[in-house]
Amino acid sequence: MSDISTYLVVRKEAAVATISLNRPKANSYYLDFLQLISQAIREATADNAIKVILINSTSEKFFCAGADIKIFSTNTTEENAEMVKAARAVSEAIVSSSKIVIAAISGHVLGGGLEMAMACDIRLAAKGDYLIGLPEVKLGLMPGNGGTPRMIDLIGASRAMELLVTGNSITPELAYQYGLFNQLFEAHEFDAKVQEYVTELAQGAGEAMTAIKKYVQLHKGMSLQESLDFETQSVETLYDTHDAKEGFQAFVEKRKPKFN
Repeated sequence: MSDISTYLVVRKEAAVATISLNRPKANSYYLDFLQLISQAIREATADNAIKVILINSTSEKFFCAGADIKIFSTNTTEENAEMVKAARAVSEAIVSSSKIVIAAISGHVLGGGLEMAMACDIRLAAKGDYLIGLPEVKLGLMPGNGGTPRMIDLIGASRAMELLVTGNSITPELAYQYGLFNQLFEAHEFDAKVQEYVTELAQGAGEAMTAIKKYVQLHKGMSLQESLDFETQSVETLYDTHDAKEGFQAFVEKRKPKFN
C-alpha cells in the first residue's frame, strides 16, 4: 500500500485551505484515509487565517466513489462499523467547522463520496459525463452517513425517495436542476471558476459567515418563533465586530470592504 500521506494534498493560500483527494483511481476510502481527511479538516478549521475550506480531487474522472468495496467486503462487521464511524466523523468535521466548506466536483461522486459532498455547505460542479448517486440499495444497504436526511433536505422527499430506492445515478445537469449542486460550470473553465468563487468568498466577513452557517444548520428543528429569536441572538453578536464596522464604513465611503 502506498504511503498514506500521499493520499491528500493540502494547500493554503490567502484565506483558503484546499484539501485535494489523491487516492487513485477513484478516491475510494477506508479507515486510515478517512481519519486523514478528518484531521486535515480539523487543522484547517483551527487555522485563524482560513475562512474557506475547499475539498476537491486530483482525479479527472472521480471526486470520490465512497467506501473501498474490496476492503469493505473483506472486513469483519466490527471493522466496517469502525469505517462507517470514521466516515461520519468526516461529515461531522465538515458540519461543525466554523469555516465555509465547499466541494468542487468534476467527476463521479457516489455513495459515501456523495454523502461527504452533501455535508459541505456549498457544492460547485462541472458539466460532464459523470455520475452522481447513492447506490447503496443495490448492495442491500441504505446510506449510513447522513445521505438520507441530507438528500431529502437538498432536493425534497419525492425526488430523494426515487434516487434512494432505485440506487440510480443522475447527470450533473439533473443534479443542478434538482438543487443538489449550487453552481454548474463549463468543464473547460471549471478550475478557474472555482478559484474565482472561493477567492471572492474568502474576502467576506468571516464571523458573519460562521454565524450564518450555524443558524442554517440549527434552525431546522425550531419553531418559527424560536428561529426568529435565534436569528436575533446571532446578529446581536456581530454588531460590535470589526467586520461590521468596516462594512458600514466601506458602504458610506463607496468602496469594497476589507474584512479581517
